[in-house]
Amino acid sequence: MRNISCIITLLFAICISTQAQRPRLTKDEFRTKQEEFITKKAGLTQKEAAKFFPLYFELQEKKRECNKKAWQQIRRAKENKLSEKEYSEVVEDIIKARIESDKLDLEYLYKYKEFLSPKKIFELQDAEMMFHRELLKPHRRP
Repeated sequence: MRNISCIITLLFAICISTQAQRPRLTKDEFRTKQEEFITKKAGLTQKEAAKFFPLYFELQEKKRECNKKAWQQIRRAKENKLSEKEYSEVVEDIIKARIESDKLDLEYLYKYKEFLSPKKIFELQDAEMMFHRELLKPHRRP
């Protein structure tokens, strides 16, 4: 789960930075495209999708806050001359934010298991990674 979380976070950050070269999607437009893609690729029923996506987007918001904390620490370290002790605190805070994000992934996994099979959850994770790869395709170098 942790590796998937890191990959998704990295891909999301890359996607956001590359959006400057194309017309930007609104948050709702992005989520609509994401929901359509994941639903189709993972083969979700309407009932499954109706239960899954509110939780999924709730998780994404919580993880965004974790990532925001980590990026604040990174900016803090880059913008200031810090002592070794302060750098140690920054590194520790970044790792704590990642752990918090991983704990959220696990918490929501248990929520998904209440109405989805483990195979369906795996298919959802795979579809999510495919969605992010599709977003990056136009930006790959030949």
